[in-house]
Amino acid sequence: MVLDLTGSLVAGIPLMLIVIGLVQYVKEKLGWVGIGVEIFAILLGLAFGFGYHVYAAEVVIWTFNFIFEGAIFGLAVGLVATGIYKAYHQTDS
Repeated sequence: MVLDLTGSLVAGIPLMLIVIGLVQYVKEKLGWVGIGVEIFAILLGLAFGFGYHVYAAEVVIWTFNFIFEGAIFGLAVGLVATGIYKAYHQTDS
């Protein structure tokens, strides 16, 4: 399998925005605060990123490489979304 970097970048931006939006919703509506919100964002990014990785694959073969690539993409989505969210709120206050 060849990693499609362009597709991953194009899909990664909306995925990050969805993670940021859902985290903001959880903070406002459910009153979550602290490190739990960051863990939630990372796990949410992992789930959405891995889901996209499975969706974008032409053929899903559950090898270590496939799972590892999906996990790395998902973690990247979650961590970048968390970083963007934290950077925005540090300059906001």
